[in-house]
Amino acid sequence: MRTTLCRYCALLFLPVLCLRASAQEPWSWQKVRDRFEQNNPVLRAGHLNVDEAKANEITANLRPNPQLGVVLDEFTVFNPDVLSANNAQWTPTVTQLIERQGKRHLRYQSAQLATKETQSDTQDLERNLLFNLRDAFVRLLAAKSILQLASDNLAYYDKVIETNRERYKAGDIAKIDLSRVELQRAQFQSDYQNAQVGVRQAKLDLLALMNEKMPVDQFDVAGEFDFHDALPDLGEVRRAAVAARPDLQAAQIAMQKANVDHKLAWANGSTDPILGVEYQRMQQYNTLGLDFAIPLRIFDRNQGEKQRTQIEIQRAERVQEAVATSVLRDVDAAHAALASVVELLKPYRDHYLPEATEVRETISFSYSHGGASLLDFLDAQREYRDTQLNYRNLIASYLSAANQLNFTVGQEVIP
Repeated sequence: MRTTLCRYCALLFLPVLCLRASAQEPWSWQKVRDRFEQNNPVLRAGHLNVDEAKANEITANLRPNPQLGVVLDEFTVFNPDVLSANNAQWTPTVTQLIERQGKRHLRYQSAQLATKETQSDTQDLERNLLFNLRDAFVRLLAAKSILQLASDNLAYYDKVIETNRERYKAGDIAKIDLSRVELQRAQFQSDYQNAQVGVRQAKLDLLALMNEKMPVDQFDVAGEFDFHDALPDLGEVRRAAVAARPDLQAAQIAMQKANVDHKLAWANGSTDPILGVEYQRMQQYNTLGLDFAIPLRIFDRNQGEKQRTQIEIQRAERVQEAVATSVLRDVDAAHAALASVVELLKPYRDHYLPEATEVRETISFSYSHGGASLLDFLDAQREYRDTQLNYRNLIASYLSAANQLNFTVGQEVIP
Protein backbone atom coordinates (compact mmCIF):
# COMPACT_ATOMS: atom_id res chain seq x y z
CA MET A 1 0.00 0.00 0.00
CA ARG A 2 2.81 2.39 0.89
CA THR A 3 4.67 1.59 -2.36
CA THR A 4 1.53 2.25 -4.40
CA LEU A 5 1.06 5.61 -2.66
CA CYS A 6 4.67 6.64 -3.43
CA ARG A 7 4.23 5.76 -7.08
CA TYR A 8 1.02 7.76 -7.23
CA CYS A 9 2.73 10.83 -5.71
CA ALA A 10 5.64 10.47 -8.14
CA LEU A 11 3.27 10.42 -11.11
CA LEU A 12 1.37 13.38 -9.70
CA PHE A 13 4.44 15.62 -9.31
CA LEU A 14 6.29 14.45 -12.44
CA PRO A 15 4.76 17.11 -14.75
CA VAL A 16 5.68 19.82 -12.25
CA LEU A 17 9.29 18.64 -12.13
CA CYS A 18 9.53 18.48 -15.91
CA LEU A 19 8.10 21.98 -16.20
CA ARG A 20 10.68 23.34 -13.77
CA ALA A 21 13.49 21.56 -15.62
CA SER A 22 12.41 23.03 -18.95
CA ALA A 23 11.96 26.58 -17.58
CA GLN A 24 15.56 27.66 -17.29
CA GLU A 25 16.75 30.98 -15.96
CA PRO A 26 16.91 33.68 -18.67
CA TRP A 27 20.39 34.45 -19.97
CA SER A 28 21.92 37.85 -19.34
CA TRP A 29 24.02 39.65 -21.94
CA GLN A 30 27.21 38.66 -20.14
CA LYS A 31 26.24 34.99 -20.17
CA VAL A 32 25.36 35.18 -23.87
CA ARG A 33 28.71 36.80 -24.60
CA ASP A 34 30.66 34.24 -22.56
CA ARG A 35 28.95 31.34 -24.31
CA PHE A 36 29.58 32.98 -27.68
CA GLU A 37 33.30 33.42 -26.97
CA GLN A 38 33.45 29.80 -25.86
CA ASN A 39 31.56 28.20 -28.76
CA ASN A 40 31.74 30.38 -31.87
CA PRO A 41 33.94 28.51 -34.41
CA VAL A 42 34.92 31.63 -36.37
CA LEU A 43 36.26 33.34 -33.25
CA ARG A 44 38.06 30.19 -32.13
CA ALA A 45 39.70 29.92 -35.56
CA GLY A 46 40.88 33.51 -35.16
CA HIS A 47 42.57 32.64 -31.87
CA LEU A 48 44.30 29.72 -33.59
CA ASN A 49 45.76 32.21 -36.08
CA VAL A 50 47.40 33.97 -33.13
CA ASP A 51 48.89 30.67 -31.95
CA GLU A 52 50.29 30.06 -35.43
CA ALA A 53 51.89 33.50 -35.45
CA LYS A 54 53.51 32.80 -32.08
CA ALA A 55 54.93 29.56 -33.50
CA ASN A 56 56.48 31.61 -36.32
CA GLU A 57 58.35 33.62 -33.67
CA ILE A 58 60.19 30.45 -32.66
CA THR A 59 61.21 29.80 -36.25
CA ALA A 60 62.36 33.38 -36.77
CA ASN A 61 64.57 33.33 -33.67
CA LEU A 62 66.46 30.14 -34.59
CA ARG A 63 70.17 30.26 -35.36
CA PRO A 64 71.49 28.71 -38.58
CA ASN A 65 72.48 25.08 -38.15
CA PRO A 66 76.15 24.10 -38.44
CA GLN A 67 77.08 22.01 -41.46
CA LEU A 68 78.99 18.74 -41.25
CA GLY A 69 80.89 17.62 -44.30
CA VAL A 70 83.15 14.60 -44.87
CA VAL A 71 85.66 14.33 -47.70
CA LEU A 72 87.09 10.91 -48.50
CA ASP A 73 89.84 10.98 -51.12
CA GLU A 74 93.18 9.54 -52.23
CA PHE A 75 91.78 6.11 -53.04
CA THR A 76 94.44 3.96 -54.72
CA VAL A 77 92.08 2.47 -57.26
CA PHE A 78 94.46 3.14 -60.13
CA ASN A 79 97.38 1.44 -58.44
CA PRO A 80 97.01 -2.35 -58.89
CA ASP A 81 99.70 -2.98 -56.30
CA VAL A 82 97.84 -1.23 -53.49
CA LEU A 83 94.13 -1.99 -53.26
CA SER A 84 93.55 -1.33 -49.58
CA ALA A 85 91.13 1.46 -48.59
CA ASN A 86 93.19 2.09 -45.47
CA ASN A 87 95.34 4.54 -47.41
CA ALA A 88 92.34 6.85 -48.15
CA GLN A 89 92.25 10.24 -46.47
CA TRP A 90 89.22 11.09 -44.29
CA THR A 91 88.63 14.82 -43.82
CA PRO A 92 85.60 15.75 -41.66
CA THR A 93 84.66 19.45 -41.70
CA VAL A 94 82.28 21.48 -39.52
CA THR A 95 81.21 24.91 -40.76
CA GLN A 96 78.98 27.60 -39.31
CA LEU A 97 77.27 30.54 -41.03
CA ILE A 98 77.86 33.78 -39.11
CA GLU A 99 74.92 36.15 -39.56
CA ARG A 100 75.85 39.82 -39.46
CA GLN A 101 74.00 43.11 -38.90
CA GLY A 102 71.46 41.62 -36.50
CA LYS A 103 69.57 39.49 -39.02
CA ARG A 104 68.23 37.07 -36.44
CA HIS A 105 67.13 39.84 -34.10
CA LEU A 106 65.37 41.66 -36.94
CA ARG A 107 63.64 38.45 -38.06
CA TYR A 108 62.45 37.84 -34.51
CA GLN A 109 61.29 41.45 -34.12
CA SER A 110 59.38 41.24 -37.40
CA ALA A 111 57.73 37.98 -36.27
CA GLN A 112 56.73 39.54 -32.96
CA LEU A 113 55.12 42.46 -34.75
CA ALA A 114 53.36 40.01 -37.06
CA THR A 115 51.94 38.28 -33.97
CA LYS A 116 50.74 41.60 -32.56
CA GLU A 117 49.15 42.43 -35.90
CA THR A 118 47.40 39.06 -35.95
CA GLN A 119 46.18 39.64 -32.40
CA SER A 120 44.75 43.02 -33.42
CA ASP A 121 43.10 41.42 -36.45
CA THR A 122 41.56 38.78 -34.19
CA GLN A 123 40.32 41.47 -31.81
CA ASP A 124 38.80 43.29 -34.76
CA LEU A 125 37.14 40.04 -35.85
CA GLU A 126 35.76 39.67 -32.33
CA ARG A 127 34.55 43.28 -32.44
CA ASN A 128 32.58 42.61 -35.61
CA LEU A 129 31.17 39.32 -34.32
CA LEU A 130 30.17 40.87 -30.99
CA PHE A 131 28.40 43.64 -32.87
CA ASN A 132 26.30 41.02 -34.68
CA LEU A 133 25.73 39.16 -31.41
CA ARG A 134 24.61 42.29 -29.54
CA ASP A 135 22.38 43.23 -32.46
CA ALA A 136 20.69 39.81 -32.29
CA PHE A 137 20.35 40.20 -28.50
CA VAL A 138 18.70 43.61 -28.93
CA ARG A 139 16.35 42.25 -31.59
CA LEU A 140 15.26 39.51 -29.20
CA LEU A 141 14.62 42.03 -26.40
CA ALA A 142 12.61 44.17 -28.84
CA ALA A 143 10.62 41.15 -30.03
CA LYS A 144 9.82 40.19 -26.43
CA SER A 145 8.69 43.74 -25.66
CA ILE A 146 6.46 43.83 -28.73
CA LEU A 147 5.05 40.41 -27.78
CA GLN A 148 4.24 41.72 -24.30
CA LEU A 149 2.55 44.77 -25.82
CA ALA A 150 0.52 42.59 -28.18
CA SER A 151 -0.51 40.31 -25.32
CA ASP A 152 -1.56 43.27 -23.15
CA ASN A 153 -3.50 44.86 -26.00
CA LEU A 154 -5.28 41.61 -26.75
CA ALA A 155 -6.18 41.05 -23.10
CA TYR A 156 -7.40 44.64 -22.76
CA TYR A 157 -9.47 44.42 -25.91
CA ASP A 158 -11.02 41.14 -24.84
CA LYS A 159 -12.31 42.95 -21.75
CA VAL A 160 -13.65 45.71 -23.99
CA ILE A 161 -15.48 43.14 -26.14
CA GLU A 162 -16.93 41.49 -23.05
CA THR A 163 -18.17 44.85 -21.80
CA ASN A 164 -19.79 45.63 -25.16
CA ARG A 165 -21.46 42.24 -25.25
CA GLU A 166 -23.08 43.05 -21.93
CA ARG A 167 -24.18 46.39 -23.36
CA TYR A 168 -25.63 44.63 -26.41
CA LYS A 169 -27.57 42.22 -24.21
CA ALA A 170 -28.90 45.21 -22.30
CA GLY A 171 -29.93 46.86 -25.58
CA ASP A 172 -27.49 49.74 -25.15
CA ILE A 173 -25.76 49.25 -28.55
CA ALA A 174 -26.74 47.80 -31.88
CA LYS A 175 -25.65 44.45 -33.27
CA ILE A 176 -23.63 46.15 -36.02
CA ASP A 177 -21.62 48.14 -33.47
CA LEU A 178 -20.80 44.98 -31.51
CA SER A 179 -19.72 43.26 -34.73
CA ARG A 180 -17.44 46.15 -35.66
CA VAL A 181 -15.86 46.03 -32.20
CA GLU A 182 -15.32 42.26 -32.49
CA LEU A 183 -13.85 42.61 -35.99
CA GLN A 184 -11.19 44.98 -34.65
CA ARG A 185 -9.89 42.10 -32.51
CA ALA A 186 -8.46 40.48 -35.65
CA GLN A 187 -5.79 43.18 -35.78
CA PHE A 188 -4.74 42.56 -32.19
CA GLN A 189 -4.78 38.80 -32.71
CA SER A 190 -2.61 39.19 -35.80
CA ASP A 191 -0.17 41.38 -33.86
CA TYR A 192 0.09 38.72 -31.18
CA GLN A 193 0.72 35.87 -33.62
CA ASN A 194 3.33 37.87 -35.56
CA ALA A 195 5.06 38.85 -32.33
CA GLN A 196 5.29 35.19 -31.30
CA VAL A 197 6.92 34.34 -34.63
CA GLY A 198 9.29 37.29 -34.24
CA VAL A 199 10.42 36.15 -30.80
CA ARG A 200 11.05 32.60 -31.98
CA GLN A 201 13.03 33.76 -35.02
CA ALA A 202 15.11 36.13 -32.89
CA LYS A 203 15.90 33.28 -30.49
CA LEU A 204 16.99 31.04 -33.38
CA ASP A 205 19.28 33.77 -34.74
CA LEU A 206 20.92 34.30 -31.34
CA LEU A 207 21.38 30.56 -30.74
CA ALA A 208 22.97 30.19 -34.17
CA LEU A 209 25.53 32.91 -33.42
CA MET A 210 26.41 31.22 -30.13
CA ASN A 211 26.58 27.83 -31.86
CA GLU A 212 24.27 26.61 -29.11
CA LYS A 213 22.28 23.40 -29.62
CA MET A 214 19.72 23.80 -26.82
CA PRO A 215 15.99 23.74 -27.74
CA VAL A 216 14.60 27.15 -28.59
CA ASP A 217 11.65 26.71 -26.21
CA GLN A 218 14.06 26.37 -23.27
CA PHE A 219 16.04 29.50 -24.19
CA ASP A 220 15.26 33.02 -23.05
CA VAL A 221 17.15 36.22 -22.33
CA ALA A 222 16.71 39.08 -19.90
CA GLY A 223 18.01 42.62 -20.19
CA GLU A 224 17.14 46.27 -19.88
CA PHE A 225 14.91 47.49 -22.68
CA ASP A 226 14.97 51.23 -22.10
CA PHE A 227 16.95 54.33 -23.00
CA HIS A 228 18.98 56.91 -21.08
CA ASP A 229 19.04 60.64 -21.64
CA ALA A 230 22.72 61.10 -20.84
CA LEU A 231 25.09 60.68 -23.77
CA PRO A 232 28.86 60.17 -23.54
CA ASP A 233 31.00 63.18 -24.39
CA LEU A 234 32.01 63.13 -28.05
CA GLY A 235 35.60 64.18 -27.31
CA GLU A 236 36.09 61.38 -24.80
CA VAL A 237 34.50 58.89 -27.17
CA ARG A 238 36.86 59.91 -29.98
CA ARG A 239 39.90 59.56 -27.73
CA ALA A 240 38.69 56.15 -26.56
CA ALA A 241 38.25 55.02 -30.16
CA VAL A 242 41.76 56.10 -31.15
CA ALA A 243 43.14 54.15 -28.19
CA ALA A 244 40.94 51.05 -28.47
CA ARG A 245 40.07 50.37 -32.11
CA PRO A 246 41.89 47.13 -33.04
CA ASP A 247 41.91 47.87 -36.78
CA LEU A 248 43.71 51.18 -36.10
CA GLN A 249 46.15 49.37 -33.83
CA ALA A 250 46.74 46.79 -36.58
CA ALA A 251 47.48 49.58 -39.06
CA GLN A 252 49.96 51.17 -36.65
CA ILE A 253 51.67 47.83 -36.02
CA ALA A 254 51.82 47.19 -39.77
CA MET A 255 53.70 50.47 -40.18
CA GLN A 256 56.19 49.45 -37.48
CA LYS A 257 56.64 46.05 -39.10
CA ALA A 258 57.26 47.66 -42.49
CA ASN A 259 60.15 49.65 -41.00
CA VAL A 260 61.64 46.54 -39.39
CA ASP A 261 61.27 44.56 -42.63
CA HIS A 262 63.10 47.34 -44.49
CA LYS A 263 65.99 47.12 -42.04
CA LEU A 264 65.97 43.34 -42.44
CA ALA A 265 66.11 43.71 -46.23
CA TRP A 266 69.27 45.81 -45.93
CA ALA A 267 70.73 43.32 -43.44
CA ASN A 268 69.98 40.44 -45.82
CA GLY A 269 71.87 42.31 -48.50
CA SER A 270 75.08 42.14 -46.44
CA THR A 271 77.66 39.37 -46.66
CA ASP A 272 77.69 36.57 -44.12
CA PRO A 273 80.97 34.69 -43.75
CA ILE A 274 81.21 30.94 -43.19
CA LEU A 275 83.78 29.68 -40.69
CA GLY A 276 84.81 26.06 -40.38
CA VAL A 277 87.19 23.62 -38.77
CA GLU A 278 88.49 20.48 -40.41
CA TYR A 279 90.41 17.49 -39.14
CA GLN A 280 92.67 15.26 -41.20
CA ARG A 281 95.04 12.47 -40.45
CA MET A 282 97.99 12.29 -42.79
CA GLN A 283 100.01 9.12 -42.31
CA GLN A 284 101.06 9.18 -38.67
CA TYR A 285 100.11 12.83 -38.11
CA ASN A 286 96.86 14.38 -36.94
CA THR A 287 96.21 17.73 -38.61
CA LEU A 288 93.74 20.54 -37.99
CA GLY A 289 92.66 23.15 -40.54
CA LEU A 290 90.51 26.24 -40.74
CA ASP A 291 88.01 27.03 -43.46
CA PHE A 292 86.77 30.48 -44.39
CA ALA A 293 84.31 31.35 -47.12
CA ILE A 294 82.56 34.57 -47.98
CA PRO A 295 80.03 35.15 -50.79
CA LEU A 296 80.87 37.87 -53.26
CA ARG A 297 77.74 40.04 -53.42
CA ILE A 298 78.48 41.41 -56.86
CA PHE A 299 75.12 40.95 -58.62
CA ASP A 300 72.58 40.07 -55.93
CA ARG A 301 72.61 42.55 -53.10
CA ASN A 302 68.90 42.12 -52.32
CA GLN A 303 68.06 45.28 -54.27
CA GLY A 304 64.48 44.29 -55.10
CA GLU A 305 63.53 43.51 -51.50
CA LYS A 306 65.05 46.79 -50.32
CA GLN A 307 62.94 48.71 -52.79
CA ARG A 308 59.78 46.69 -52.05
CA THR A 309 60.03 47.24 -48.30
CA GLN A 310 60.61 50.95 -48.82
CA ILE A 311 57.38 51.12 -50.83
CA GLU A 312 55.64 49.05 -48.17
CA ILE A 313 56.52 51.69 -45.57
CA GLN A 314 54.83 54.37 -47.65
CA ARG A 315 51.78 52.17 -48.24
CA ALA A 316 51.46 51.35 -44.52
CA GLU A 317 51.60 55.07 -43.67
CA ARG A 318 48.79 55.83 -46.10
CA VAL A 319 46.67 52.96 -44.78
CA GLN A 320 47.21 54.12 -41.20
CA GLU A 321 46.11 57.65 -42.08
CA ALA A 322 43.01 56.35 -43.88
CA VAL A 323 42.01 54.08 -40.99
CA ALA A 324 42.49 56.89 -38.43
CA THR A 325 40.26 59.19 -40.47
CA SER A 326 37.66 56.45 -40.90
CA VAL A 327 37.59 55.74 -37.14
CA LEU A 328 36.83 59.35 -36.25
CA ARG A 329 34.23 59.62 -39.01
CA ASP A 330 32.48 56.46 -37.84
CA VAL A 331 32.44 57.65 -34.22
CA ASP A 332 30.99 61.04 -35.16
CA ALA A 333 28.26 59.44 -37.28
CA ALA A 334 27.34 56.87 -34.60
CA HIS A 335 27.25 59.52 -31.87
CA ALA A 336 25.01 61.78 -33.99
CA ALA A 337 22.64 58.88 -34.76
CA LEU A 338 22.37 58.00 -31.07
CA ALA A 339 21.66 61.62 -30.12
CA SER A 340 18.96 61.82 -32.81
CA VAL A 341 17.16 58.73 -31.49
CA VAL A 342 17.29 60.08 -27.93
CA GLU A 343 15.68 63.32 -29.07
CA LEU A 344 12.89 61.33 -30.69
CA LEU A 345 12.34 59.20 -27.59
CA LYS A 346 12.04 62.02 -25.08
CA PRO A 347 8.68 63.39 -26.32
CA TYR A 348 7.31 59.86 -26.56
CA ARG A 349 8.22 59.14 -22.97
CA ASP A 350 7.18 62.53 -21.58
CA HIS A 351 4.10 63.35 -23.69
CA TYR A 352 2.93 60.92 -26.35
CA LEU A 353 2.67 57.76 -24.22
CA PRO A 354 0.77 59.39 -21.33
CA GLU A 355 -1.50 61.21 -23.77
CA ALA A 356 -2.25 58.04 -25.76
CA THR A 357 -3.06 56.16 -22.55
CA GLU A 358 -5.26 58.98 -21.27
CA VAL A 359 -7.10 59.28 -24.59
CA ARG A 360 -7.76 55.54 -24.76
CA GLU A 361 -9.06 55.35 -21.21
CA THR A 362 -11.19 58.48 -21.60
CA ILE A 363 -12.73 57.47 -24.94
CA SER A 364 -13.31 53.90 -23.73
CA PHE A 365 -15.08 55.16 -20.62
CA SER A 366 -17.08 57.66 -22.64
CA TYR A 367 -18.06 55.09 -25.26
CA SER A 368 -19.14 52.58 -22.64
CA HIS A 369 -21.49 55.24 -21.25
CA GLY A 370 -22.75 56.39 -24.63
CA GLY A 371 -20.80 59.65 -24.72
CA ALA A 372 -18.51 58.83 -27.69
CA SER A 373 -19.02 57.32 -31.10
CA LEU A 374 -17.79 53.92 -32.19
CA LEU A 375 -15.44 55.53 -34.68
CA ASP A 376 -13.81 57.60 -31.93
CA PHE A 377 -13.45 54.47 -29.81
CA LEU A 378 -11.75 52.46 -32.57
CA ASP A 379 -9.47 55.38 -33.45
CA ALA A 380 -8.38 55.70 -29.82
CA GLN A 381 -7.54 52.00 -29.66
CA ARG A 382 -5.56 52.19 -32.89
CA GLU A 383 -3.68 55.34 -31.87
CA TYR A 384 -2.69 53.79 -28.53
CA ARG A 385 -1.44 50.66 -30.28
CA ASP A 386 0.56 52.64 -32.86
CA THR A 387 2.06 54.97 -30.24
CA GLN A 388 3.18 52.10 -28.02
CA LEU A 389 4.57 50.18 -30.98
CA ASN A 390 6.48 53.20 -32.27
CA TYR A 391 7.93 53.79 -28.81
CA ARG A 392 9.22 50.24 -28.56
CA ASN A 393 10.66 50.38 -32.06
CA LEU A 394 12.44 53.62 -31.12
CA ILE A 395 13.90 51.98 -28.02
CA ALA A 396 15.16 49.14 -30.23
CA SER A 397 16.67 51.79 -32.53
CA TYR A 398 18.33 53.41 -29.51
CA LEU A 399 19.86 50.12 -28.37
CA SER A 400 21.03 49.42 -31.93
CA ALA A 401 22.57 52.90 -32.14
CA ALA A 402 24.29 52.35 -28.79
CA ASN A 403 25.61 49.05 -30.12
CA GLN A 404 26.85 50.86 -33.23
CA LEU A 405 28.64 53.44 -31.10
CA ASN A 406 30.30 50.72 -29.02
CA PHE A 407 31.30 49.03 -32.26
CA THR A 408 32.90 52.17 -33.70
CA VAL A 409 34.75 52.88 -30.44
CA GLY A 410 35.98 49.32 -30.00
CA GLN A 411 34.78 49.02 -26.41
CA GLU A 412 31.57 49.44 -24.44
CA VAL A 413 31.05 53.13 -23.70
CA ILE A 414 27.30 52.49 -23.24
CA PRO A 415 26.56 49.28 -21.29
